[in-house]
Amino acid sequence: MSLDLEAIYTDLHRHPELSFQETRTAGVITRELAALGLDYEEGVGRTGVVTVIRNGDGPVVWLRADMDGLPVAEQTGLPYASTARGVDPAGQDVPVMHACGHDMHVTAMLGALEKLNASQDEWSGTVVAVFQPAEEYGAGAQAMIADGVFDRYPKPDIVLGQHLTPLPAGTIGVRPGTQMAASDGITVVLHGRGGHGSRPHSTIDPVVMAAATVMRLQTIVSREVDPREMAVVTVGSIHAGLKNNIIPAEATLELSLRYPNDTARADILERVERVVRAEAAASGAEQEPTISTLHTLPPTINDADSTARLTAAMDRAFGEGTVVDPGMFTGSEDVSWFARDSGAPLVYWFWGGVDPQQYADAVAAGTISRDIPTNHSPYFAPVLHPTIERGVDALTVAAREFLT
Repeated sequence: MSLDLEAIYTDLHRHPELSFQETRTAGVITRELAALGLDYEEGVGRTGVVTVIRNGDGPVVWLRADMDGLPVAEQTGLPYASTARGVDPAGQDVPVMHACGHDMHVTAMLGALEKLNASQDEWSGTVVAVFQPAEEYGAGAQAMIADGVFDRYPKPDIVLGQHLTPLPAGTIGVRPGTQMAASDGITVVLHGRGGHGSRPHSTIDPVVMAAATVMRLQTIVSREVDPREMAVVTVGSIHAGLKNNIIPAEATLELSLRYPNDTARADILERVERVVRAEAAASGAEQEPTISTLHTLPPTINDADSTARLTAAMDRAFGEGTVVDPGMFTGSEDVSWFARDSGAPLVYWFWGGVDPQQYADAVAAGTISRDIPTNHSPYFAPVLHPTIERGVDALTVAAREFLT
Protein backbone atom coordinates (compact mmCIF):
# COMPACT_ATOMS: atom_id res chain seq x y z
CA MET A 1 0.00 0.00 0.00
CA SER A 2 1.32 3.45 -0.88
CA LEU A 3 0.57 6.59 1.08
CA ASP A 4 -1.97 9.01 -0.37
CA LEU A 5 0.26 12.05 -0.03
CA GLU A 6 -2.19 14.53 -1.53
CA ALA A 7 -4.85 13.47 0.97
CA ILE A 8 -2.34 13.68 3.81
CA TYR A 9 -1.28 17.17 2.77
CA THR A 10 -4.77 18.57 2.35
CA ASP A 11 -5.81 17.08 5.69
CA LEU A 12 -2.83 18.66 7.45
CA HIS A 13 -3.47 21.97 5.71
CA ARG A 14 -7.09 21.97 6.79
CA HIS A 15 -6.18 21.24 10.42
CA PRO A 16 -3.12 23.30 11.43
CA GLU A 17 -2.04 23.58 15.05
CA LEU A 18 0.02 26.16 16.90
CA SER A 19 3.48 25.49 18.32
CA PHE A 20 3.63 22.81 21.03
CA GLN A 21 -0.04 22.05 20.35
CA GLU A 22 0.53 19.70 17.38
CA THR A 23 -1.21 16.70 18.91
CA ARG A 24 -3.57 15.99 15.99
CA THR A 25 -0.70 16.50 13.55
CA ALA A 26 1.41 14.03 15.51
CA GLY A 27 -1.51 11.61 15.35
CA VAL A 28 -1.63 11.85 11.56
CA ILE A 29 2.12 11.24 11.40
CA THR A 30 2.04 8.20 13.67
CA ARG A 31 -0.92 6.76 11.80
CA GLU A 32 1.01 6.91 8.54
CA LEU A 33 4.22 5.59 10.12
CA ALA A 34 2.26 2.65 11.47
CA ALA A 35 0.86 2.04 7.98
CA LEU A 36 4.47 1.80 6.76
CA GLY A 37 5.30 -0.67 9.51
CA LEU A 38 7.67 1.76 11.26
CA ASP A 39 8.03 2.07 15.01
CA TYR A 40 7.97 5.54 16.50
CA GLU A 41 8.07 7.54 19.70
CA GLU A 42 5.57 10.29 20.43
CA GLY A 43 5.83 13.21 22.81
CA VAL A 44 9.51 13.95 22.20
CA GLY A 45 10.06 17.56 23.15
CA ARG A 46 6.38 17.70 24.18
CA THR A 47 4.72 17.01 20.82
CA GLY A 48 7.48 15.78 18.51
CA VAL A 49 7.68 12.38 16.81
CA VAL A 50 10.78 10.34 16.00
CA THR A 51 11.08 7.19 13.90
CA VAL A 52 14.17 5.18 12.92
CA ILE A 53 14.96 2.90 9.97
CA ARG A 54 17.93 0.72 10.94
CA ASN A 55 19.42 -1.01 7.92
CA GLY A 56 22.82 -2.42 8.78
CA ASP A 57 26.16 -0.69 9.14
CA GLY A 58 26.69 2.73 7.67
CA PRO A 59 26.24 6.44 8.31
CA VAL A 60 23.50 7.89 10.49
CA VAL A 61 21.43 10.40 8.53
CA TRP A 62 18.97 12.64 10.35
CA LEU A 63 16.03 14.02 8.39
CA ARG A 64 14.03 16.84 9.94
CA ALA A 65 10.58 18.26 9.20
CA ASP A 66 8.80 20.88 11.31
CA MET A 67 5.05 20.70 11.77
CA ASP A 68 3.51 23.76 13.48
CA GLY A 69 1.17 26.36 12.01
CA LEU A 70 0.90 30.11 12.48
CA PRO A 71 -1.68 32.53 13.94
CA VAL A 72 -2.80 33.69 10.47
CA ALA A 73 -6.32 33.83 9.02
CA GLU A 74 -6.19 31.95 5.70
CA GLN A 75 -7.46 33.85 2.65
CA THR A 76 -6.48 31.47 -0.15
CA GLY A 77 -10.04 30.40 -0.99
CA LEU A 78 -8.86 26.79 -1.40
CA PRO A 79 -11.45 24.04 -0.90
CA TYR A 80 -9.20 22.69 1.86
CA ALA A 81 -8.44 26.09 3.42
CA SER A 82 -8.08 26.21 7.17
CA THR A 83 -10.83 27.61 9.36
CA ALA A 84 -9.09 26.36 12.49
CA ARG A 85 -8.62 28.43 15.60
CA GLY A 86 -6.32 28.05 18.56
CA VAL A 87 -5.26 29.66 21.80
CA ASP A 88 -1.90 31.41 21.73
CA PRO A 89 0.54 31.62 24.69
CA ALA A 90 -1.13 34.85 25.84
CA GLY A 91 -4.47 33.03 26.11
CA GLN A 92 -5.97 34.76 23.08
CA ASP A 93 -8.22 32.98 20.60
CA VAL A 94 -6.53 33.26 17.19
CA PRO A 95 -6.96 31.89 13.65
CA VAL A 96 -4.46 29.21 12.62
CA MET A 97 -3.03 28.49 9.17
CA HIS A 98 -0.17 26.54 7.62
CA ALA A 99 1.19 29.75 6.12
CA CYS A 100 4.81 28.56 6.04
CA GLY A 101 4.54 25.16 4.39
CA HIS A 102 5.18 22.92 7.38
CA ASP A 103 2.28 20.74 6.25
CA MET A 104 4.18 20.16 3.02
CA HIS A 105 7.36 19.44 4.98
CA VAL A 106 5.60 16.68 6.93
CA THR A 107 4.04 15.25 3.77
CA ALA A 108 7.37 15.15 1.93
CA MET A 109 9.06 13.49 4.91
CA LEU A 110 6.41 10.76 5.06
CA GLY A 111 6.78 10.17 1.32
CA ALA A 112 10.58 9.98 1.59
CA LEU A 113 10.35 7.51 4.48
CA GLU A 114 8.06 5.32 2.39
CA LYS A 115 10.62 5.28 -0.44
CA LEU A 116 13.59 4.69 1.84
CA ASN A 117 11.81 1.93 3.71
CA ALA A 118 10.84 0.18 0.48
CA SER A 119 14.37 0.33 -0.98
CA GLN A 120 16.43 -1.02 1.92
CA ASP A 121 18.13 -3.51 -0.40
CA GLU A 122 19.76 -0.52 -2.15
CA TRP A 123 21.35 1.24 0.82
CA SER A 124 22.74 0.67 4.30
CA GLY A 125 22.97 2.81 7.39
CA THR A 126 20.46 4.39 9.73
CA VAL A 127 17.80 7.02 9.04
CA VAL A 128 16.47 9.00 11.99
CA ALA A 129 13.40 11.02 10.99
CA VAL A 130 12.56 13.90 13.33
CA PHE A 131 9.13 15.52 13.14
CA GLN A 132 9.82 18.66 15.15
CA PRO A 133 7.31 20.89 16.93
CA ALA A 134 7.40 24.63 17.55
CA GLU A 135 9.81 25.85 14.88
CA GLU A 136 7.82 29.07 14.66
CA TYR A 137 8.65 29.77 18.31
CA GLY A 138 12.27 28.84 17.73
CA ALA A 139 11.95 26.39 20.60
CA GLY A 140 11.14 22.94 19.24
CA ALA A 141 14.63 21.70 18.39
CA GLN A 142 16.00 22.62 21.79
CA ALA A 143 12.96 21.07 23.47
CA MET A 144 13.69 17.76 21.74
CA ILE A 145 17.38 17.98 22.64
CA ALA A 146 16.51 18.75 26.27
CA ASP A 147 14.22 15.71 26.20
CA GLY A 148 17.20 13.51 25.38
CA VAL A 149 16.78 12.88 21.66
CA PHE A 150 20.57 12.49 21.28
CA ASP A 151 20.65 9.99 24.15
CA ARG A 152 17.85 7.75 22.90
CA TYR A 153 18.70 7.73 19.19
CA PRO A 154 21.89 7.32 17.16
CA LYS A 155 23.69 10.64 16.83
CA PRO A 156 23.82 12.05 13.31
CA ASP A 157 26.73 11.93 10.92
CA ILE A 158 24.81 14.56 8.95
CA VAL A 159 21.60 16.54 9.44
CA LEU A 160 19.40 17.19 6.40
CA GLY A 161 16.28 19.30 6.03
CA GLN A 162 14.27 21.30 3.53
CA HIS A 163 11.83 24.19 3.43
CA LEU A 164 9.13 25.19 0.99
CA THR A 165 9.61 28.63 -0.55
CA PRO A 166 8.13 30.77 -3.36
CA LEU A 167 10.39 29.49 -6.13
CA PRO A 168 9.02 27.74 -9.23
CA ALA A 169 7.81 24.23 -8.42
CA GLY A 170 10.55 21.74 -9.25
CA THR A 171 13.38 24.13 -8.38
CA ILE A 172 15.84 23.44 -5.57
CA GLY A 173 17.61 26.36 -3.87
CA VAL A 174 20.75 25.75 -1.81
CA ARG A 175 24.12 27.36 -1.18
CA PRO A 176 27.20 26.57 0.91
CA GLY A 177 27.86 28.67 3.99
CA THR A 178 25.24 30.86 5.60
CA GLN A 179 21.87 29.88 4.16
CA MET A 180 19.65 31.64 6.70
CA ALA A 181 20.23 34.47 9.14
CA ALA A 182 20.58 34.34 12.89
CA SER A 183 17.78 35.96 14.84
CA ASP A 184 16.54 37.04 18.24
CA GLY A 185 13.01 37.69 19.41
CA ILE A 186 12.97 40.57 21.88
CA THR A 187 10.20 41.90 24.11
CA VAL A 188 10.47 45.50 25.35
CA VAL A 189 8.20 46.85 28.06
CA LEU A 190 8.22 50.66 28.31
CA HIS A 191 7.14 51.90 31.73
CA GLY A 192 5.29 55.19 31.94
CA ARG A 193 2.80 56.68 34.38
CA GLY A 194 -0.85 56.25 33.55
CA GLY A 195 -3.68 58.70 33.99
CA HIS A 196 -6.68 60.43 32.46
CA GLY A 197 -6.51 61.24 28.76
CA SER A 198 -7.66 64.80 29.53
CA ARG A 199 -4.63 65.40 31.79
CA PRO A 200 -1.64 64.21 29.76
CA HIS A 201 0.68 66.59 31.65
CA SER A 202 0.21 64.50 34.80
CA THR A 203 1.33 61.31 33.05
CA ILE A 204 4.36 59.83 31.34
CA ASP A 205 2.77 58.56 28.17
CA PRO A 206 4.19 55.17 27.12
CA VAL A 207 2.28 55.29 23.83
CA VAL A 208 4.23 58.35 22.70
CA MET A 209 7.38 56.74 24.11
CA ALA A 210 6.67 53.60 22.07
CA ALA A 211 6.00 55.58 18.89
CA ALA A 212 9.28 57.44 19.22
CA THR A 213 11.11 54.19 19.95
CA VAL A 214 9.68 52.43 16.91
CA MET A 215 10.68 55.25 14.60
CA ARG A 216 14.17 55.59 16.07
CA LEU A 217 14.78 51.84 15.84
CA GLN A 218 14.39 52.12 12.07
CA THR A 219 17.55 54.22 11.89
CA ILE A 220 19.74 51.39 13.19
CA VAL A 221 19.78 49.61 9.84
CA SER A 222 19.40 52.70 7.66
CA ARG A 223 22.06 54.80 9.40
CA GLU A 224 24.30 52.56 11.52
CA VAL A 225 24.80 49.38 9.48
CA ASP A 226 27.13 49.35 6.48
CA PRO A 227 24.88 49.20 3.39
CA ARG A 228 26.98 46.28 2.15
CA GLU A 229 25.98 44.23 5.20
CA MET A 230 22.68 42.56 6.11
CA ALA A 231 20.58 43.34 9.17
CA VAL A 232 16.86 43.53 9.96
CA VAL A 233 15.14 45.30 12.84
CA THR A 234 11.39 44.71 12.76
CA VAL A 235 8.82 45.77 15.35
CA GLY A 236 6.14 43.20 14.69
CA SER A 237 3.82 43.87 17.62
CA ILE A 238 2.90 46.87 19.75
CA HIS A 239 0.34 46.82 22.57
CA ALA A 240 -0.73 49.59 24.90
CA GLY A 241 -3.94 50.77 26.51
CA LEU A 242 -7.54 49.64 26.69
CA LYS A 243 -9.60 52.83 26.23
CA ASN A 244 -9.32 56.09 24.32
CA ASN A 245 -9.41 58.37 27.36
CA ILE A 246 -6.98 56.43 29.54
CA ILE A 247 -3.24 56.89 29.18
CA PRO A 248 -1.81 53.48 30.10
CA ALA A 249 1.08 52.77 32.39
CA GLU A 250 2.94 50.48 29.98
CA ALA A 251 3.52 49.77 26.31
CA THR A 252 4.95 46.52 25.00
CA LEU A 253 6.94 46.09 21.78
CA GLU A 254 7.94 42.77 20.26
CA LEU A 255 10.96 42.86 17.97
CA SER A 256 12.45 40.49 15.43
CA LEU A 257 16.17 41.04 14.86
CA ARG A 258 18.21 39.29 12.16
CA TYR A 259 21.88 39.23 11.22
CA PRO A 260 24.39 37.01 9.40
CA ASN A 261 26.82 36.27 12.24
CA ASP A 262 27.57 36.64 15.94
CA THR A 263 29.55 39.89 15.54
CA ALA A 264 26.62 41.59 13.82
CA ARG A 265 24.29 40.17 16.45
CA ALA A 266 26.24 41.76 19.28
CA ASP A 267 26.30 45.12 17.48
CA ILE A 268 22.56 45.17 16.73
CA LEU A 269 21.55 44.08 20.21
CA GLU A 270 23.69 46.84 21.75
CA ARG A 271 22.18 49.44 19.43
CA VAL A 272 18.61 48.33 20.08
CA GLU A 273 19.15 48.53 23.84
CA ARG A 274 20.77 51.96 23.50
CA VAL A 275 17.81 53.33 21.51
CA VAL A 276 15.20 51.84 23.83
CA ARG A 277 16.81 53.21 26.97
CA ALA A 278 17.54 56.60 25.40
CA GLU A 279 13.96 57.13 24.23
CA ALA A 280 12.67 56.16 27.66
CA ALA A 281 15.01 58.68 29.24
CA ALA A 282 13.98 61.34 26.72
CA SER A 283 10.34 60.78 27.73
CA GLY A 284 11.16 61.20 31.40
CA ALA A 285 10.46 57.59 32.31
CA GLU A 286 10.91 56.96 36.01
CA GLN A 287 11.66 53.26 35.49
CA GLU A 288 14.13 51.65 33.11
CA PRO A 289 12.59 49.65 30.25
CA THR A 290 12.39 45.89 30.68
CA ILE A 291 14.15 44.07 27.83
CA SER A 292 13.85 40.28 27.59
CA THR A 293 14.75 37.68 24.99
CA LEU A 294 12.03 35.37 23.68
CA HIS A 295 14.33 33.19 21.60
CA THR A 296 17.76 33.11 20.00
CA LEU A 297 18.42 31.26 16.76
CA PRO A 298 21.89 30.72 15.28
CA PRO A 299 22.61 31.22 11.59
CA THR A 300 21.80 28.23 9.41
CA ILE A 301 25.21 27.34 7.97
CA ASN A 302 25.49 24.67 5.28
CA ASP A 303 28.63 22.55 5.29
CA ALA A 304 30.49 23.34 2.04
CA ASP A 305 31.63 19.81 1.14
CA SER A 306 28.30 18.22 1.97
CA THR A 307 26.42 20.90 0.03
CA ALA A 308 28.58 20.22 -3.03
CA ARG A 309 27.80 16.50 -2.78
CA LEU A 310 24.08 17.16 -2.40
CA THR A 311 24.02 19.61 -5.32
CA ALA A 312 25.76 17.12 -7.60
CA ALA A 313 23.36 14.35 -6.54
CA MET A 314 20.33 16.50 -7.25
CA ASP A 315 21.72 17.62 -10.60
CA ARG A 316 22.10 13.95 -11.54
CA ALA A 317 18.62 13.11 -10.33
CA PHE A 318 16.68 16.10 -11.64
CA GLY A 319 18.82 17.54 -14.42
CA GLU A 320 21.36 20.34 -14.67
CA GLY A 321 19.92 23.73 -13.80
CA THR A 322 17.40 22.40 -11.28
CA VAL A 323 19.56 23.54 -8.36
CA VAL A 324 20.06 27.30 -8.02
CA ASP A 325 21.77 29.54 -5.48
CA PRO A 326 18.90 31.45 -3.86
CA GLY A 327 21.20 33.75 -1.90
CA MET A 328 21.11 34.05 1.85
CA PHE A 329 17.61 34.14 3.30
CA THR A 330 16.95 36.67 6.06
CA GLY A 331 14.48 34.26 7.64
CA SER A 332 15.73 32.08 10.49
CA GLU A 333 15.45 28.45 11.55
CA ASP A 334 16.14 26.32 14.61
CA VAL A 335 17.22 23.20 12.67
CA SER A 336 20.86 24.22 13.27
CA TRP A 337 20.65 23.19 16.93
CA PHE A 338 20.55 19.52 15.91
CA ALA A 339 23.77 19.91 13.94
CA ARG A 340 25.52 22.24 16.36
CA ASP A 341 24.79 20.25 19.49
CA SER A 342 25.77 16.94 17.88
CA GLY A 343 28.81 18.25 16.01
CA ALA A 344 27.43 17.02 12.66
CA PRO A 345 27.46 18.92 9.35
CA LEU A 346 24.19 20.40 8.11
CA VAL A 347 22.66 20.84 4.67
CA TYR A 348 19.37 22.72 4.57
CA TRP A 349 17.78 23.58 1.24
CA PHE A 350 14.64 25.11 -0.25
CA TRP A 351 12.24 23.74 -2.81
CA GLY A 352 9.76 25.67 -4.89
CA GLY A 353 5.99 25.53 -4.68
CA VAL A 354 4.82 28.15 -7.19
CA ASP A 355 3.25 27.30 -10.53
CA PRO A 356 6.17 27.84 -12.96
CA GLN A 357 4.10 29.77 -15.50
CA GLN A 358 2.68 32.04 -12.78
CA TYR A 359 6.21 32.67 -11.55
CA ALA A 360 7.54 33.37 -15.06
CA ASP A 361 4.68 35.79 -15.74
CA ALA A 362 5.39 37.66 -12.50
CA VAL A 363 9.09 37.88 -13.35
CA ALA A 364 8.28 39.24 -16.82
CA ALA A 365 5.89 41.81 -15.36
CA GLY A 366 8.20 42.76 -12.51
CA THR A 367 5.48 41.94 -9.99
CA ILE A 368 6.91 39.07 -7.95
CA SER A 369 6.54 40.94 -4.66
CA ARG A 370 2.88 41.61 -5.44
CA ASP A 371 1.75 38.47 -7.23
CA ILE A 372 3.73 35.67 -5.55
CA PRO A 373 2.69 35.24 -1.90
CA THR A 374 5.56 34.57 0.45
CA ASN A 375 5.78 32.42 3.55
CA HIS A 376 3.60 33.74 6.40
CA SER A 377 1.20 35.38 3.96
CA PRO A 378 -2.53 34.56 4.36
CA TYR A 379 -2.45 33.78 0.60
CA PHE A 380 0.46 31.30 0.78
CA ALA A 381 -0.72 28.26 -1.20
CA PRO A 382 1.74 25.93 -2.97
CA VAL A 383 0.55 24.04 -6.02
CA LEU A 384 0.13 20.40 -5.05
CA HIS A 385 1.95 18.94 -8.03
CA PRO A 386 4.84 18.69 -8.68
CA THR A 387 5.57 20.27 -5.28
CA ILE A 388 4.76 17.12 -3.33
CA GLU A 389 6.74 14.87 -5.66
CA ARG A 390 9.80 17.10 -5.75
CA GLY A 391 9.83 17.46 -1.97
CA VAL A 392 9.67 13.67 -1.55
CA ASP A 393 12.32 13.01 -4.18
CA ALA A 394 14.69 15.75 -2.97
CA LEU A 395 14.70 14.39 0.57
CA THR A 396 15.09 10.83 -0.70
CA VAL A 397 17.96 11.70 -3.04
CA ALA A 398 19.70 13.65 -0.30
CA ALA A 399 19.40 10.85 2.22
CA ARG A 400 20.63 8.24 -0.28
CA GLU A 401 23.65 10.39 -1.12
CA PHE A 402 24.90 10.19 2.46
CA LEU A 403 23.95 6.57 3.14
CA THR A 404 26.06 3.73 1.78
